[in-house]
Amino acid sequence: LTVPGPRPHCPLPWSRCSTTSWTTASRSSCSNVDPYYYSTFQPVFGAPAEFFCKMRPDAGVRAASLLYLLGKSGILNKKQQENAMHTFSTLPAAEGFRMPAEYEPHRGCVMIWPVRPGSWLYGGRDAQPAFAQAARAIAESETVWMLAGPADAGAVQAEFAGDENIHVLTIETDDAWARDVGPTCVVDDHGTVRGVDWQFNAWGGMVDGLYAHWEKDNAAARAICAALGMDCYDAQHFVLEGGSIHSDGEGTILATEACLLSRGRNPELSRAEIEQELKNYLGAQKIVWLPRGIYNDETNEHVDNVCAYVGPAEVVLAWTEDENDPQYALSRASLDALEAATDAKGRHFTVHKLPIPAKPICVTEEELQGYAFEEGEDTREAGERLAASYVNFYISNGGIILPQFGDENDAEAVRILGGLFPGRRVYPIPARSILVGGGNIHCVTQQIPRG
Repeated sequence: LTVPGPRPHCPLPWSRCSTTSWTTASRSSCSNVDPYYYSTFQPVFGAPAEFFCKMRPDAGVRAASLLYLLGKSGILNKKQQENAMHTFSTLPAAEGFRMPAEYEPHRGCVMIWPVRPGSWLYGGRDAQPAFAQAARAIAESETVWMLAGPADAGAVQAEFAGDENIHVLTIETDDAWARDVGPTCVVDDHGTVRGVDWQFNAWGGMVDGLYAHWEKDNAAARAICAALGMDCYDAQHFVLEGGSIHSDGEGTILATEACLLSRGRNPELSRAEIEQELKNYLGAQKIVWLPRGIYNDETNEHVDNVCAYVGPAEVVLAWTEDENDPQYALSRASLDALEAATDAKGRHFTVHKLPIPAKPICVTEEELQGYAFEEGEDTREAGERLAASYVNFYISNGGIILPQFGDENDAEAVRILGGLFPGRRVYPIPARSILVGGGNIHCVTQQIPRG
């Protein structure tokens, strides 16, 4: 482990650090040495104290990588990983962190294996092949971590035994919506990546939540951070799902009023106070509010189903030309809002219209027989319109993972997104089996930035 050059903001030369004995008793001698990482890794690697100096630009990245490798190798158990992970009660923006755009480089992607019988037909029988196909497409250009509970981890290990870039993490959740229960990651200019642990309450808690028990989901973000060796900001005072925000990485956040101002999330906060929370934790300077999302979206209309960044000040918007479709008025209102807005840098938006499926996709009587709802869980009915949208795609390092619905507009969505992302391959994924769960590909994926 080599010693780098001079550190900013520290009066001590490296020689002073390397000759100091950093024991538990003396670690307070320098506030720049990270005592938790040092006490965890030094006995194993014999690393000098300067390796763990927080003034090193790459210190957080190296320590996080070591933590992940130690956990994967079994040298550290889950509890030791959690102890080595820092949980901060400070504000990311004040410490120079921001939420990057999804099209910035990734370290990898988190997914969760679908088994909940009230969401996935026949306990995930139909959805699991679609999840596996999406995971393998993502894994062509970045690591995928697939979460599974103890009862399913063995089967999931077997499913991906031949996929060297897909790793199974035994973390139990209540459902498979990685976007909403996983950490929202923020980065700083030194390459440090940290997660934000929001409170999750099943999209509305006791007001209009979709199931009665979400404790495992609410614990997932912190468990993921521990497993991946990331420090974590505690934002459990604020209810937010990852699908309810989009970032351009340059200071602007997109959100819908229908979702973030809903009664089931943070009813005690004003719109201005909600904006401030987003700015504090995502490093944003401006929130651009869209009035509505996709018709009948049970998340209270997450923004990631209706509008997504494809570049700075450039978005795709779910659209229909059919004025008799209930989606028309919703998309029209969002288009008006975007055309009237500027982003944090004062730029006007370029809006690309991405058609919704030409024919509404509804739950069939046959599909209805595949659900098994528990007490307190939101149910479905035959003929219920599902919130199908091609905007619900995932941007991997090398591709666009795009849902397909067996609709005449499938090919048009491929064409439009292929033109907007010429450096990435479009992976069309048959995704009706994910849609009947209540979301789609973006909802079941959560990127981990490279930093």
